[in-house]
Amino acid sequence: MSLNQKQLDLCESSKWDFSDLKAIVLNCTLKKSPEMSHTEGLIKIATEILEKNGIAVESLRPVDYNLAFGVYHDMTEHGWDKDDWPMIYDKVKAADILIIGSSIWLGEKTSICTQVIERLYATSHILNDHGQYAYYGKVGGCLITGNEDGAKHCSMNILYSLQHLGYVIPPQADAGWLGEAGPGPSYLDPGSGGPENDFTNRNTTFMTWNLMHMARMIKDAGGIPAHGNQRSAWDAGCRFDAPNPEHR
Repeated sequence: MSLNQKQLDLCESSKWDFSDLKAIVLNCTLKKSPEMSHTEGLIKIATEILEKNGIAVESLRPVDYNLAFGVYHDMTEHGWDKDDWPMIYDKVKAADILIIGSSIWLGEKTSICTQVIERLYATSHILNDHGQYAYYGKVGGCLITGNEDGAKHCSMNILYSLQHLGYVIPPQADAGWLGEAGPGPSYLDPGSGGPENDFTNRNTTFMTWNLMHMARMIKDAGGIPAHGNQRSAWDAGCRFDAPNPEHR
């Protein structure tokens, strides 16, 4: 159990029904399963809150898969022998909530995290049933761990990228834990203080609940209103509220 009593009480006292929501977590650690991932330790706080509220959660490590480099949906159509991204995209497409986790190296998110965002970008042009871009109506957040400065920088980059692709970013949509700069203990190491850190626990809890609330609000509203943002209508010549006698 990764949750403290405060977090458990929040789940038990919730009056909201999130049981029809789905979430996916992409842990962009550089470590293949089953090697211990400190980022996964922080991720577990969020996933346990989601699961206790009835949300179906899937967590995977992109490093475990054969992901081709590139910015097309299926890179096997562009010279690569194998590409697992279309399978991962199907999971992302089915989820209402996306959480990206990353460790920090040289002040930056991991190379795997950059690759995942590039591949998300590759499918962002696909349209939903309303003619909007594929990720409209979905919400996103991120979790960061490390032993060096850069948590806010990584979060800023990830969250900007997600909103640019069409994700809704709720308030307080990131959280992180930084150990002592240098070769000090990492999040799950004995004596690190990471799992007990009140600041990190608070921010991770706020992030998770804000993701759930925003996803609930958007789903209940039927998605982002489809006016002024439909690529299909724009391509057909519609300019929405601008005068256009051809499309009355």
